Amino acid sequence: MEPLIGALAVTVLAAATAGLLQLWGMRMSKGRASEPQKVPFLGGATPNTHAWQRYHVRYYSMTLLFIAFEMEMMFMYPWAVVFVAEGIKAMVEMGMFLAILSVGILYGWREGIFKWQ
Repeated sequence: MEPLIGALAVTVLAAATAGLLQLWGMRMSKGRASEPQKVPFLGGATPNTHAWQRYHVRYYSMTLLFIAFEMEMMFMYPWAVVFVAEGIKAMVEMGMFLAILSVGILYGWREGIFKWQ
């Protein structure tokens, strides 16, 4: 029960600090922000398009593929340490993990992610 009390204390302290900082910011501000102050800074110009319109849809599929490779590498390094202690069980679990990621990579390949046009 003691670790939970410590975690609860840290959570309460973090929430109290965030609340106090929010109140302090509202108190220190001189009023409401005007409309030009709410617009994101863009060299003084008004943005012509929405931020999401600037990126082509192919970047999202490349990002998903990158995440698949990244997750694979992130879990393979600690697995190499555990493999020595666990043996064949760890090998089967990593095989299942890689099979699931391979399905995603093969799907991306089928959809033409690797063809940059």
